[in-house]
Amino acid sequence: YNTGDIECIDAIRAAVSGLPGFEGFCAGNAIKYIWRYKHKNGTQDIDKAIWYLERLKGEVDERS
Repeated sequence: YNTGDIECIDAIRAAVSGLPGFEGFCAGNAIKYIWRYKHKNGTQDIDKAIWYLERLKGEVDERS
């Protein structure tokens, strides 16, 4: 998926750089689903992004 000159995978790589394993995975997937919702599955992708964000929040809360 791309928006203008930016590939989704490149944006994800930059966004999750430095995040520990599962946190990076959850954040990356949330970004992916937000990135593509207009072009693929609409609200289903938004729901998936929310699911990954909730998992990410749980991981961060457990660490705190």
